[in-house]
Amino acid sequence: MRPSLLLFSLVLPLALPLAAGTALAQAPAGADPACAGKPPAALPASLADWRTPDAMKAAGNAKTAAKAALKPGAAVRATLLPTPKVAYPVRPEKPGGTVSYGGLFRFTVAREGVWRVALGSAAWVDVVRDGKAMRSVAHGHGPACSGVRKMVDYRLTPGTYTLQVAANGSDSLTLLVTPQP
Repeated sequence: MRPSLLLFSLVLPLALPLAAGTALAQAPAGADPACAGKPPAALPASLADWRTPDAMKAAGNAKTAAKAALKPGAAVRATLLPTPKVAYPVRPEKPGGTVSYGGLFRFTVAREGVWRVALGSAAWVDVVRDGKAMRSVAHGHGPACSGVRKMVDYRLTPGTYTLQVAANGSDSLTLLVTPQP
């Protein structure tokens, strides 16, 4: 056998699994294979803005969180920071490691009730006020094939809150905070 053919026959079996792994790694994060080729799922009115997010940069500490102000009912495509660059007001239960991403946002609650945080990933999320993390009242997933991966509900009173995002696997995330009917 010619040396170049021998080398090819030895390298090809090693290269194919790497190429397949690269192709799989390029699939959109959180993409559900069962949704391939299907139209996007209908969304409830409270998530109507999900598919038209505005760009926003996450803050790295509580002092700058006001610059990352979320408007209730409006989705954002957030650019997150490497976890070591985020100074969380309250340590997240799942802070992520040095290769994860997170950030801080601020939002204002005008009326008491249940407020939902919708995320496009399985990131950890906390709603913080006065140095304390609020207790969630419900957890769930968004409609199948909608892009909403996780939803967490909180019972909140009027005031200003900090939304902490932690342990995200990539440097961007779609999120939305909205009151529930």
